[in-house]
Amino acid sequence: MRAGKHDVIEVIHAKRDGGVLSTSQIDWVIDAYTRGDVADEQMAALAMAILLNGMDRREIADWTAAMIASGERMDFSSLTRPTADKHSTGGVGDKITLPLAPLVAACGVAVPQLSGRGLGHTGGTLDKLEAVPGWRAQLSNDEMLAQLDSLGAVICAAGDGLAPADKKLYALRDVTGTVEAIPLIASSIMSKKIAEGTGALVLDVKVGSGAFMKSLDDARELAEVMVALGKDAGVATVALLTDMETPLGRTAGNAIEVAESVEVLAGGGPADVVELTVALAREMLAAAGRDDIDPADKLADGSAMDVWRAMISAQGGDPDAPLPVAKESHVVTATADGVLTRLDAMAVGMTAWRLGAGRARKEDPVQAGAGVVWHARPGDTVRAGEPLFTLHTDTPERFDRALATLEDGYDVAAPGTSYDARPLIIDRLA
Repeated sequence: MRAGKHDVIEVIHAKRDGGVLSTSQIDWVIDAYTRGDVADEQMAALAMAILLNGMDRREIADWTAAMIASGERMDFSSLTRPTADKHSTGGVGDKITLPLAPLVAACGVAVPQLSGRGLGHTGGTLDKLEAVPGWRAQLSNDEMLAQLDSLGAVICAAGDGLAPADKKLYALRDVTGTVEAIPLIASSIMSKKIAEGTGALVLDVKVGSGAFMKSLDDARELAEVMVALGKDAGVATVALLTDMETPLGRTAGNAIEVAESVEVLAGGGPADVVELTVALAREMLAAAGRDDIDPADKLADGSAMDVWRAMISAQGGDPDAPLPVAKESHVVTATADGVLTRLDAMAVGMTAWRLGAGRARKEDPVQAGAGVVWHARPGDTVRAGEPLFTLHTDTPERFDRALATLEDGYDVAAPGTSYDARPLIIDRLA
């Protein structure tokens, strides 16, 4: 396909051979792909060339700008309070958005949280919230703006008009082995967040077995690229590198993660979930110019819980309704006394996926009640015969494969074995 002075074969060849794409080439290929003039197999070839040969910072900035230009941009300038958003690169047990959005809103900063669904071993925020009876993810732009104005927080699906080029390319990357390309990850995330129109953005870049970025160097590179893209677009952007070697909290699933999030909003919950929620809230408030408020106080006094209940109700959900419970459960017990020294995030995430909490294809349904509860975290003492894990599913034929996945995902060492905990927050980039 030729249009003007460019054609797709020329663009593919340039990147395949290690060349640098011009701004004009990038603008043309993104526009042509969005319109359907560049075929999926051609864009797949270009994505693979980008994965193998990379992009420089100017190319990534141009690619991101072209993705933004493919659709609409939202405008929150009518709101009376500043806006801040958070994006996580994805992990296991990562339910942080659920308590974080109402917490930051309770501190006076509006949170327009456009979220997605899970694919593979990582859970999706929308899938979790849809476990709440009646809750709906789809809001019009007017509904979203009205809810932000009245409550200060919204978690919903992105509309079709926001970076449509990314929507097409994201689905293609998932089935062509090009998800891990740092330029494509960075431009995918930042095109949506910049088009969303938030004034400040905090990035939670996961690193470890359960993250897309397995190495600290790769995670740092991704964070640096995204922070630069945000700042270039006039969005105050900060990134935290956080550990995803071990899953967050004590649950991975949908309804069970909602229940754990409500525990955090009630002033309890697992220490690591509370730590990361408060740390990200502080970063969001500081970026929005409201670092005079300590979000920990808003967890303690119930303000964040009040916003959560109002937010769920505003989107048709019943915050008092019982959450779905899986029809079947299976308990894994410790075979000997000892110390849990490893709990692998990827293994736990894959186990939850095999139980029905996740999907293999974007159109697959998920089970609201499926997932894994772990009763010990690394460093905890365990006793023979006591529960280590409880597996939940509506379809018990899934247990065998799930148990096989989990089997090599944890280690129990001899009693008295020392354990050196990894820091949850590894670094901060601004």
